[in-house]
Parts: sequence; C-alpha cells; structure tokens
Amino acid sequence: MAAIDGEALRRHIGARTVEEDVASEAPLRAIAATFGRSEPPPRPGAPIPPGWHIGYFLPMPPPSALAADGLPRSGGVLPEVPLPRRMYAGSRLTFHAPLLVGDAIRRETELTDLQVREGGTGMLILATQTRRIFTPRGLALSEVYETVFREAVPPGAASPVPRRSEPPPDLPWRRTIVPDAVTLFRFSALTFNPHRIHYDRAYAREVEGYPGLVVHGPLVQTCLIDLVRDASPGRTIAGFSLRARAPLFDDAPFALVGRPGADGRGCEVWALTPAGTIATEATATFA
Repeated sequence: MAAIDGEALRRHIGARTVEEDVASEAPLRAIAATFGRSEPPPRPGAPIPPGWHIGYFLPMPPPSALAADGLPRSGGVLPEVPLPRRMYAGSRLTFHAPLLVGDAIRRETELTDLQVREGGTGMLILATQTRRIFTPRGLALSEVYETVFREAVPPGAASPVPRRSEPPPDLPWRRTIVPDAVTLFRFSALTFNPHRIHYDRAYAREVEGYPGLVVHGPLVQTCLIDLVRDASPGRTIAGFSLRARAPLFDDAPFALVGRPGADGRGCEVWALTPAGTIATEATATFA
C-alpha cells in the first residue's frame, strides 16, 4: 500500500465541533429494553445511569457521505483516513456530575491525537477524540474515545487474531452474555450506528474476514458498567477506563467477570472471549 502521510493527518488535530441535544426518556427506554434491565428507566428529573449517554448526539450523515462499510468517510472532527477498517479501541469516562432526564445538553468534541503506527497485524491509525457533555449546571461528563483504523483484509483471508492473555483467577463477579443478531441490530439502531460489521453477516465474513457479526465495543462497555453498578449497590461511579483487546462475535456466549479493588475505591472488570481470554479490560473508580 502507499505510504501514509502522518503529518498531513496530524494537521487536523485540534478540529472541534459543538452539538446540542435533549436528554429525553425515549433513548433510555430503548437501552433498558435492549439490555433487559429490570430497573425502570429514569423519569424526568432523575439521574441517567452512567454510560447511558450513548443514546444522545447520534451521528446522522446522509447516505451520500457513507463509505462501503456503512460509516461516513469523514466528518465531525475526523479527516478522511486512508485505511478502510475501523474498530472501537477504548475509552476513558469521567463522571463529573449527573445528567438528568430532560436536561438540555451540549457536547463539545475535539480531535486530540492521531497516530500512525506499525502494529502486530499491520499498519494502523489511532484517532483520539475528547468529548465533553455539559448541562445547564456545568460539565457533567468527559469522554476520551479512541478509534483504530486498519488495513484491508486480503480477499478470502481471515482477520488477524490479536495476542491472547488470561484474566486473573478466582474472580467473584461473573455474568454470561448471549449476543445475537437481534441484540446487535437493536444496539445499532439505538446508537444510529450503520457499521455493517454489526448486522451484515456476509460483509463481516467476506470483506472484513470475521467469523461472524462483531459485538459493538460500546455495547460491551455498557454491559461492564452495568455489571459494576449491580455488583456495587449504593456506590457512585466516578470514572471508568476501558481498553479493547480482541473482538467478540455473535457466534457464542461470552463472560463478564470482575472483582472489587483491595482498597475499596474501585474495581476491575473484564469481558472474556469464549476461549476464556481477555477481550476487554476495564477499571472503575468510585466517588
């Protein structure tokens, strides 16, 4: 492939956008239904559960702006990137103050880093966006969001398998998630995510070389935050940091596991592949 002009891409660092939305009830009802939550969705004036901001500020480019994978070629703060495959790489969330149902909300997004690297699976580009969500009371949420762009898979080849590692033994928290095409479709719908790897099985297999539909990284993030909430009743999550290590697919159940921190100030959680290796690792801190 042609050389990538990293300096030209990095000149886009500092690009900013500002969006406005309303923290309405309907997306929260959709999230609760998609994840089978037994708790009633919050009503007007009530705090929104941590991580459920994913239902707001949905990207809505026109069809003419979409690439072959369903995602926009560029837009927002991202330039057009010369690598065709993209995946969620991780995020760092800081919960400064509650988002309340009914709030008028504003999100400021900035491209804060863009790196060209040579990885174990080929050339990649790592883009970092910093997002800040404000309510009428001030800053409520900061989110550092990372996306990785990769080279195309040769026709007929499988997507390279990342290095596998084992989680710690004897973890007290455990939950099984059974992903399926319906759940992935519903999550794509509630986040307005048109990426074909999550709902177009033929595309995921034949073009991107995956064994099945790919489970969304933010879907796994939401599951892990909900595990922390359920395992730590009465605690307020102040921060959540996640790193995606390997993809998960809809062809088999996967486990969420975790443990409280020794100092009582936080916890560690993981999503595991069906083989029991780490797909996603995260830490939470409590207020």
